[in-house]
Amino acid sequence: MPDRNVVSSSALISGYVSEALHLFVQMLRSGTEPNEFTFATVLTSCIGAVGFHFGRKVHCLVVKSPFESHIYVGSSLLDMYAKAGKVNDARDVFERLPERDVVSCTAIISGYAQQGLDEEALELFRKLQAEGMSSNYVTYASVLTALSRLAAVELGRQLHAHIIRLELPFYAVLQNSLVDMYSKCGNLAYSRRVFNQMSEKTVNSWNAMLVGYSKHGMGKEVVQLFEMMREENKIKPDGITLLAVLSGCSHGGMEDKGVQIFNEISIGKDRVEVSIEHYGCVVDLVSRAGQVERAFQFIREMPFPPTAAILGSLLGACWAHLCVDIGEIVVKQLLEIEPENSGTYVILSNLYASAGRWEDARSARDMINERAIVKESGKSWIGPDLIHETEKDIAKCSGISS
Repeated sequence: MPDRNVVSSSALISGYVSEALHLFVQMLRSGTEPNEFTFATVLTSCIGAVGFHFGRKVHCLVVKSPFESHIYVGSSLLDMYAKAGKVNDARDVFERLPERDVVSCTAIISGYAQQGLDEEALELFRKLQAEGMSSNYVTYASVLTALSRLAAVELGRQLHAHIIRLELPFYAVLQNSLVDMYSKCGNLAYSRRVFNQMSEKTVNSWNAMLVGYSKHGMGKEVVQLFEMMREENKIKPDGITLLAVLSGCSHGGMEDKGVQIFNEISIGKDRVEVSIEHYGCVVDLVSRAGQVERAFQFIREMPFPPTAAILGSLLGACWAHLCVDIGEIVVKQLLEIEPENSGTYVILSNLYASAGRWEDARSARDMINERAIVKESGKSWIGPDLIHETEKDIAKCSGISS
């Protein structure tokens, strides 16, 4: 194949997985007893919903076999459960292992991290470290992923120093995790330092740095780094690269540059398979710049039907820049997709009010009651305990006894 993508690759992998499971069934029917390596191998093939269902049956066979406590089989079992999002089942398998190695310890920590259970992943890592667990670069990469979501930059720096003292080889996966951790914690200088020191960069390395700049509104740095990536011409950009660049241009007020890059990368030599998310980014990019008509025309020429998110972005721009005619068209399209969304009527009412069309604004508000649409109440992350503590602090500062 001259051009391979995730679909063709996934199809090939699925073929091998199906063949492995089929051969395992044939083996059982022939009366051949599987050993620990058979179980470990077939469990690694149990991926996806169907594969996991099959894996549960294999687990039943493992329980009846003498290999339940074997380290290879146990590691494969907990890895299967962890990848399926069943971290509690994975933890049960892990706790029953008579002995643990770096593979099994890493698998359970990675399972917690992949499911967003970051504090649990960090707590387990500390516990296993205290028990003398040896870690490898995959273990540390998983812990760094958890720390990045917790924005625990000081702990991340400590772990980074620990890795340096151990003189572990800095594989790209580990360095990418460091770049991502420092970026998400807001320390872009450290992130760029790690990035610049990488002897071998993958597309994920570039993406981690680009996303870091983009999330912090550093549009110029995003474009400069992207141009550097293209000049080196060693790594081909992918869909995430384009999303990061478009988002950076959007927050950096560089709408013309963003549209130019979108056109170049979607049809040029570095052609990337463009999805609806990329078109949504361009709409947001142009809408933020106040070019409502241009955004509206772009939506009409898209090869995809617009989503509610894309139309909502344009409607917000119509309100901000008083484009009533386009706003009315967008509202009609939005109501066909989400007829029960009260926010659409509210924005339409605000648009009319901003334009001085008070009767139309009142009619838009009345539609909410006529159609019995419930507007969700606002929520706060500040709980009553925190409010009470804040009130006490204010009272102390004011010299008032609580």
